[in-house]
Amino acid sequence: MKDIKRYTVTSALPYANGPVHIGHLAGVYVPADIYVRYLRNNGKEVLFIGGSDEHGVPITIKARKEGVTPQDIVNRYHEIIKKSFEELGISFDIYSRTSNPTHHKTAAEFFKYLYDNGKLIEKTSQQYYDEEAHEFLADRYITGTCPHCNNEHAYGDQCEACGTSLSATDLINPKSALSGNTPVLKETKHWYLPLNEYDAWLREWILQGHKADWRPTVYGQCKSWIEQGLQPRAVTRDLSWGVKVPLEEAEGKVLYVWFDAPIGYISATKEWADANHTDWESWWKNGDTKLVHFIGKDNIVFHCIIFPCMLKAHGDYILPDQVPANEFLNLEGDKISTSRNWAVWAHEYIEDFPGKQDVLRYTLTSIAPETKDADFTWADFQAKNNNELLAIFGNFVNRTVVLSHKYYGGIIPECGELTEYEKEIIEKMAEFPNRIGECIEHYKFREAQAELMNLARLGNKYLTDTEPWKKQKENPEYVKTILHISLQICASLSILCEPFLPFTAKKLQKMLNLNNKNWSDGGRHDLLKAGDQLNPAEYLFEKIEDETIAKQVKKLEDTKKANEAENADVTPAKEDVTFDDFQKMDVRVVTVLAAEKVAKTKKLLKLKVNTGVDTREIISGIAEYYQPEDLIGKQVLMLINLAPKNIKGVDSHGMVLMAENADGTLSIMQPHKRVKEGSTVK
Repeated sequence: MKDIKRYTVTSALPYANGPVHIGHLAGVYVPADIYVRYLRNNGKEVLFIGGSDEHGVPITIKARKEGVTPQDIVNRYHEIIKKSFEELGISFDIYSRTSNPTHHKTAAEFFKYLYDNGKLIEKTSQQYYDEEAHEFLADRYITGTCPHCNNEHAYGDQCEACGTSLSATDLINPKSALSGNTPVLKETKHWYLPLNEYDAWLREWILQGHKADWRPTVYGQCKSWIEQGLQPRAVTRDLSWGVKVPLEEAEGKVLYVWFDAPIGYISATKEWADANHTDWESWWKNGDTKLVHFIGKDNIVFHCIIFPCMLKAHGDYILPDQVPANEFLNLEGDKISTSRNWAVWAHEYIEDFPGKQDVLRYTLTSIAPETKDADFTWADFQAKNNNELLAIFGNFVNRTVVLSHKYYGGIIPECGELTEYEKEIIEKMAEFPNRIGECIEHYKFREAQAELMNLARLGNKYLTDTEPWKKQKENPEYVKTILHISLQICASLSILCEPFLPFTAKKLQKMLNLNNKNWSDGGRHDLLKAGDQLNPAEYLFEKIEDETIAKQVKKLEDTKKANEAENADVTPAKEDVTFDDFQKMDVRVVTVLAAEKVAKTKKLLKLKVNTGVDTREIISGIAEYYQPEDLIGKQVLMLINLAPKNIKGVDSHGMVLMAENADGTLSIMQPHKRVKEGSTVK
């Protein structure tokens, strides 16, 4: 074991083409923050690095769709992401971004160092080129037919219908997403990191050196990659958005995003060091620094094989000691998907649940996908709050502080003679800092938080067993001891909960008038001094009602319906009709003069319309989608020569034309500008 003097802790850079959601939080940012807060509370020197990943093709695609620049896209989402992290208490020392000048300079210099020292190789290959757009096409800008399942909308890197990984040249009938034309193959030169040259070193460093201490998922994925045989990997690509390749012969080329993004950890450290007038290199180049990467399992190869090979090739940098990658978090039994809007977005949660940041942190930690995929449900979220945080943690603290105010005016009472039970409680309380800390140091955050709740359970059981509210009259001296010890448990909770529930810890320490304590103080039975004044009691948690949860469930149900409607098959075309058949239909623009609901029906409206030919009444089944007053004065399209039919006592003569959406909802057909009543539709 090396002597560790400082900790460099990184968290995967979220991609700045959308907000962060609970999957990101559970997989990366909440566990990283727990770890960092624990280290700080133990007096360790730690640097917690975060930032937005702002290069790559998905951002250029989004910008092109919206008609804005890539910089506009990343500026928007960088601010949303950064604010979400701040409001959820993710305590970065720096949250940077890869589009800033410091990063561009650092990444370009890193590439140039590898290039100058012969660590890269040049390769010429044939890649698709759009002759009309005058640019090489990234894989996501090429669509075509999948050779495996015949999906006609496969991308150049993957078919999302069958999940098969592809190369752009595998596609049948490839088309450019820029112009719609068929691209041509054109020769282009790029620089590659020869991963195959690091095979022996990786086998020794990972397969032998980290077999015992890396998570099985991490180790297994690395082992599989290495044993499949490593190949050179391009570090540059033909694209206009990104870090420019610092070579004269590389005009129009940028660093591949997988290469420049992890260098973002280093450039962020430089940025932080400059702002704090200190040295950055000790965090990345000293052997007494421990480097820990927090990531999701989709980033394992990049952080355990590719980035370490980059660092090894450079030669001056330390390598990661730990990469505690998590599995994935699902939502209500379905895979979280940003494209389908099937997610709980961090910024929306903060708006919908003000002051409840710790409830989300607690829930996500309690179901952390450390060894397998986990599932978030709103019902479980509610239960975690009401049955655990409120009923156990909050209830214990509230009873203790309220009784202390009721009996002693908020003055901490003296501790009298201890019974064997009190001695046992004190002894058990003293075990929790090491027990929780050991779990955190082994990256078992779910287990660590469960141990924290066991301390709250210990306090709750002690109060329930001793019943101070019953003993106040018969044995007031013993009640002083009970509440003194209960307050000491509250004090320990306020210290030990800080990595998990930072907002709660702050509120609790304010109630107890407890300041400037570190992790080792947790578990002590003399943290609070008899005679000191407590502040007024306040609730740490509040009940979350069924109605609140129902709103969130409905939001997801609406999303599911919208997705189904978006992906629904279009109704097949009917059989052809002759022009003469079509000519028999008399469709005209009419104006609605009056509208009212038909009594004892849910779907029917009675409309009075001016057809230009006459004024007549019709019955239309649109009451579920339109209020009568919203239709008066509107012009709509109507088939006026439909034979009359008596409906609910009304001779309905004609039919308003409607478009039926995939979800069954109806929308009236209207001219886009006002015309004379009776104008025919041709």
